Amino acid sequence: MGSSKLHQNDANCVWVDGPIIVGAGPSGLATSACLTQQGVPSLILEKSDCLASLWQLRTYDRLRLHLPKQFCELPLLGFPHNFPKYPTKHQFISYLESYAGHFSIQPRFNQAVQSADYDHILGFWRVKTQDSEYISRWLITATGENAEPVIPDIPGINKFNGSVVHTSSYKSGSEFKNQRVLVIGCGNSGMEVSLDLCRYNAIPHMVVRNTVHVLPREMFGFSTFGIAMALIKWFPLWLVDKFLLLVANFILGNTDQVGLRRPKTGPIELKNVTGKTPVLDVGALSQIKSGEIKVMEGVKEITGNGAKFMDGQEKEIDSIILATGYKSNVPTWLKGCDFFNKDGMPKTPFPNGWKAEKGLYTVGFTRRGLLGTASDAVKIARDIARQWRPNDSCSNSHVILLKET
Repeated sequence: MGSSKLHQNDANCVWVDGPIIVGAGPSGLATSACLTQQGVPSLILEKSDCLASLWQLRTYDRLRLHLPKQFCELPLLGFPHNFPKYPTKHQFISYLESYAGHFSIQPRFNQAVQSADYDHILGFWRVKTQDSEYISRWLITATGENAEPVIPDIPGINKFNGSVVHTSSYKSGSEFKNQRVLVIGCGNSGMEVSLDLCRYNAIPHMVVRNTVHVLPREMFGFSTFGIAMALIKWFPLWLVDKFLLLVANFILGNTDQVGLRRPKTGPIELKNVTGKTPVLDVGALSQIKSGEIKVMEGVKEITGNGAKFMDGQEKEIDSIILATGYKSNVPTWLKGCDFFNKDGMPKTPFPNGWKAEKGLYTVGFTRRGLLGTASDAVKIARDIARQWRPNDSCSNSHVILLKET
């Protein structure tokens, strides 16, 4: 959509009338839809063979949206009314596919971006994949915060005789029936994987390396996140955090007593400052209290058939699951740009991190989930629409010149 070949020389060179969007996840789809509404064509380049590859290929079977659906909608098209309050992974994927169909979004699949450079002489972005070069005035990075798994360097892990998988490869606890499983990480993924393992008679040992906020998913029948968003409009952040923790302690009890120490900073403030999301409990905490999920301190060393822990304990383990999250991959392909830090996140904080210079934009790097994505997408589309002139495309001589320089 929105692209036209004007010249083919020794390489496949494509001029794109509107912006090039890298990534066909929710961020890329939302931005493309908002651009379409503004009358601006675009082209999405996607390295995999499907939309939303993180959701389709790298999530576990029992995953549901952690927030109610009204906080996870993309701009211009809501969820079907018959979807439950917390849609399943498969329902969310079907929503994204319907969304792409509704706005006639047709990404170019199997196009892994190897480099994106700004040509200062001609004033265009040159985006190279394994078999083509795409050229445009605008480049939108939509690969997001969760592009690549984080694989920690744990002493001795190469000696381990059992299987080691990241949650990006985990599908179901059925593969770990009756096993002693070390789950490294205690965020939402670590908690849910541990809960899933319990359902298949596995014995999860969940490693809690740092402090963590655990909140009930709902308070008094309402979404905890929804309550927080409503209160923050009227009260200072510190007071909202205090209220959330007061109610969480009332509903869940003191989590410190089961090895889940709370940070000194409140949950919303911590999320805003560091991007660290509080865990919304969907049943794991009761399994921890009953001893079904064992909480362990940090790992000192992995051995051939088990693990040694910081508190001196040693356990025999059959498998290891790394619930250690994801990271941005922007630094591996975006060249000559200092808008992003070494972790691949915009240096400019939310809400102003969506626009860089020279026609570069970012979407989905807000650390505020799909709400942040929707906000970015709308702003980017409006900004590009102001610059857009329908026939302002590259002449043949421009493309020839690009191949000769």
